[in-house]
Amino acid sequence: MKQGTLLAAIDLGSNSFRLEIGRYEHGQIQRIEYLKETVRQGSGFDENRNLSQESMVRGWECLARFAERIAGFQKSQVRVVATQTLREAKNREAFIKRGRDILGFPIEIISGSEEARLIYQGVSHLLPTDHKRRLVIDIGGRSTELVLGQNLQAHVTGSFRVGSVAWSMKYFPDGALTEQAFSKAEIAAKAVLEEALEKYPRSQWDTAYGASGTVGAVADVLQAEGWPAGEVTIEGLNWLIKQLLRAGHVDNVRQPGLKEDRRAVIGGGASVLRALMQSLDIDKLNVAQGALRQGVLFEMVERDDQATDVRDISIQRLAQKFAVDQTQSQRVSRVALQLFNKTIENSEHEAHLVQRLKRKLSWAASMHEVGFAISHSDYHKHGAYILENADLLGFSMQELQRLGLLVLGHRGKLRKLEADFEEAEFIKMLIALRMAVILCHARKNPDQSGLEFNCNEKSKQFTLEADADWIESHPQSVHLLRQEVIAWQKTPWAFAFTQAARVKQPA
Repeated sequence: MKQGTLLAAIDLGSNSFRLEIGRYEHGQIQRIEYLKETVRQGSGFDENRNLSQESMVRGWECLARFAERIAGFQKSQVRVVATQTLREAKNREAFIKRGRDILGFPIEIISGSEEARLIYQGVSHLLPTDHKRRLVIDIGGRSTELVLGQNLQAHVTGSFRVGSVAWSMKYFPDGALTEQAFSKAEIAAKAVLEEALEKYPRSQWDTAYGASGTVGAVADVLQAEGWPAGEVTIEGLNWLIKQLLRAGHVDNVRQPGLKEDRRAVIGGGASVLRALMQSLDIDKLNVAQGALRQGVLFEMVERDDQATDVRDISIQRLAQKFAVDQTQSQRVSRVALQLFNKTIENSEHEAHLVQRLKRKLSWAASMHEVGFAISHSDYHKHGAYILENADLLGFSMQELQRLGLLVLGHRGKLRKLEADFEEAEFIKMLIALRMAVILCHARKNPDQSGLEFNCNEKSKQFTLEADADWIESHPQSVHLLRQEVIAWQKTPWAFAFTQAARVKQPA
């Protein structure tokens, strides 16, 4: 990545939306601007798990203000991630579609484990390399993320559906701060966090850090009252909860250091934090400077260098886990990329966008036989299911769905494929993968010497031309390619398999 490149990360959290703009300089990211708005979208669910129109409008209005600030940024400079609220919302596509139109950039929904990993990246990049084992926690509006790691490497990641907004709505619905409400809230939080006891035992970490949201809010109050800066102790938290009980209601809370936007959710946040500290035997939490948005920024830098993209490692690990035939997958990948190059010879796409498409195609080729681990019958369907439901670090939920769609579509009928056939780049990847699988059907390097492939995007026509010798020597491939012609007939695109005209020899 070039020195001086501006990068923007937008975090669509359950409580707040945040925009962080930084400048990349010599391996570090210098903050240029930080904007935060309390949208509290996580409180906008109805009984059917749909976001209310009002909560969506609040989000869209915030995004419109963010859009003005990042106007002129290129796609490679911006990444927008959404967390628990949009993971849960049944009508999330409605919000995402309009949000994308407002911002001019795609919105990615990331899994809980991926959120945890990115939080750790944001925290660890702003800490010194001390080789200590770290526990990082982040109590958000509707979920809490926990990570064990060392230096820049996250080892154990997890996400639990307990958060400040959700717990405030459920256990402090009218704003009353009572001992009974705190007791119920903490018991419920400990029940959700029970499985964390085995994954994050006290013996596995040396120092604990709290990122963002609730931990920062509690630390600010304690510091304003004379407690040590930059930390939250169990003693300090107990003291704060006593002050909240004395206030009796969120409207009466007047603690120095407590921001107005935190008042309504301080009960839920404090109860979850105490349950967490007690459950995991945390005496002191150090307040981390980094958070999810910083992790997203550093991830953008790492993705720019294929050697450090965690998604490649995730694909390799999944392939090993399901015993994918690496020789065949590499063979298919190589041929698919050669064919894909033919489809973009006259493309006006920027080089970095073409490279992204190639990497996605390569991942799909690497995973096209992952379904064999379940059954050879309909293995493409099993493979798509595995990918769409896997928790692969580095990938958003949409990326995994897209990858699953390529794997699902690499063989079989096309007309039932729920794909956008108007999206030329996806269709080019799809046919390149399908043809590569056909040409490599014998599980050996295919003979391509007598073949010529081309694409006419305007007429939506792909053509594979083979000379007579090739056709005569490869009867099974010819049969499969003729079946491929039929497969494309009921789509907006056409595939033609033709024989090259013989060149007349001079008399």
